[in-house]
Amino acid sequence: MIILGVILLIVGFLTGISILWTIGIVLVVIGAVLWIVGAMGHAVGGRRHYW
Repeated sequence: MIILGVILLIVGFLTGISILWTIGIVLVVIGAVLWIVGAMGHAVGGRRHYW
C-alpha cells in the first residue's frame, strides 16, 4: 500500500493530476499507520502482522 501510494504521488506530481497526488498521500498515510500498528504486535484485520 505504501509503494502504491508513492507511485501515485510521483505520477500525480509529474502529470499535474491533483487527484492522484491526493490518493497517493492517503495511501501512504494509511499504509504507514497499518505498518506501525502491526509492528507493535496488535492484530490488524485479523492478522498478527501486516506485510
